[in-house]
Amino acid sequence: MQQTMQDFPLRVGSILDHAARYHPDRPVSGRSVEGPIVRSTWQQVAQDARRLTGALQTLGVQKGDVIGVMAWNTTRHLSVWYGIPGAGAVNHTLNPRLFADQLVYIITHAEDRILMVDFDLLPVIEAIYDRLSGIEHIIVLTDRDHMPDSTIPDLICYENLIRDQSPDTPWVEGDEREPCGICYTSGTTGNPKGVVYTHRSNVLHAMSASTPDMLNLSSNDTIMPVVPLFHANGWSTAYTAPLVGCAMMMPGRDMAPAALYELLEMGVTMTAAVPTIWLGLLQHLKDNDLKLGTLERVIIGGASCPRAVIETFQSIYGVKVLHAWGMTEMSPLGTICSFKPEITRMSPMAQLDAQDTVGHPPYTVDLRITDETGAVLDWDGKTQGDLWAKGAAVVQRYLKQDSDALDADGWFHTGDVATIDRHGYVRITDRSKDVIKSGGEWISSIELENCAIAHPDIAEAAAIGMPHPKWDERPVLLVLPRAGTRPDRAEIMALLSERFAKWQMPDDILFVDEIPHTATGKISKLTLRERLKAMDYRLPDLA
Repeated sequence: MQQTMQDFPLRVGSILDHAARYHPDRPVSGRSVEGPIVRSTWQQVAQDARRLTGALQTLGVQKGDVIGVMAWNTTRHLSVWYGIPGAGAVNHTLNPRLFADQLVYIITHAEDRILMVDFDLLPVIEAIYDRLSGIEHIIVLTDRDHMPDSTIPDLICYENLIRDQSPDTPWVEGDEREPCGICYTSGTTGNPKGVVYTHRSNVLHAMSASTPDMLNLSSNDTIMPVVPLFHANGWSTAYTAPLVGCAMMMPGRDMAPAALYELLEMGVTMTAAVPTIWLGLLQHLKDNDLKLGTLERVIIGGASCPRAVIETFQSIYGVKVLHAWGMTEMSPLGTICSFKPEITRMSPMAQLDAQDTVGHPPYTVDLRITDETGAVLDWDGKTQGDLWAKGAAVVQRYLKQDSDALDADGWFHTGDVATIDRHGYVRITDRSKDVIKSGGEWISSIELENCAIAHPDIAEAAAIGMPHPKWDERPVLLVLPRAGTRPDRAEIMALLSERFAKWQMPDDILFVDEIPHTATGKISKLTLRERLKAMDYRLPDLA
């Protein structure tokens, strides 16, 4: 049978074209790196993106070239996000919080030809510039008045570069399966691994993320992505928002609670970030007796969300929390905890229990759990197993690897341990490398941490397993007190005893002045283990 449908390549430029044509005046605003709040529109963002496409071509950029970008969430960054793939090149997001050796590695490994950098982040590049042999140009993302003095020669001013280019520069055309962007994993063990997204995978991912049971995003919303665009494909917000004509508020570099609150009160209806951001914001709201005027829902991902955060947002501020899970290798959306009818019919307390999960996947994502032998496990909400994924925006092979990162049946091992219930709701119980195995049973470090966070004097908590000659491992809880408080050990143990059996309780509680985090904002349990090892820590019954 002859097919009669048009060929419509799924390239990311078509997303911005749609926003510029059908939502031209939708506000795209935010705090600039220079300081002031700037106001733009999707039409203006698209015009600047096309100017950048033309400018990159004048610099000799060819299809498939890789361009590294180290920048905060700004309206200018949105134009860069589209101008690079518009030139047929590949947008390589760079995290300024990585160690110098990691940055050198990923810039070299990805074969970046050009770097584009916010002016306040230029010192990060200056510190490693002598080790970057393949960089031909460095473009500073600012105007002439804010160009910094630098030890790097021949810096290019972004605004000058694009100023004389045509706002109608055509996108470079190509196949939808061509590379579009690169994000690297955090590399907590070994070197970071490169995940190369295609135009097709990004478009399909954005479409599935925008659906009602996922972000439920529309042209009536204003989203503020606090999660940086250099984290896990920016959680796809830079694609999903223009795809539906949603307005955007870009927070810039200032992540202080007061700065975020100021922008939230400018009409933001949805926002997204890791739990640590919201712990700080909620404390700011409480300390200053503030309310949230327009915010309707919060996406929380990147780490498990404490139940206390969910309850506070919903019961005190009337803001719906959507607990999400994903990873760089999944573009990143895996699941979102929206309510199916089965959950809506439950009691309020049972609904909160459901929100402890990370929800269910959209179309384009499939999941399964297996035991240590590889046998597929039942979805009973109780049986824990290794979590696997496959889908339209899930990695197949890491950049420059010789073999696929999949099993024989095409499944990707996420590294998480989870349960899945009969409604398809996933509960992440731990990372496979962090799960505490005691006496042949698994103890969830995540659940211990989230329960501890409910104590009013605890700012953050981390549970890790320490070696034990009889039980293999026993849990130790490290607690960061809130400023000016001294949490009571007995109170914490009493709080935990309400939810955990005796054998699941921590053998010790240690009060610390700091809990280390990785460059992507997650608790670095590797660092905590190394610190306890360095101080020759012993469990109480082994001391």
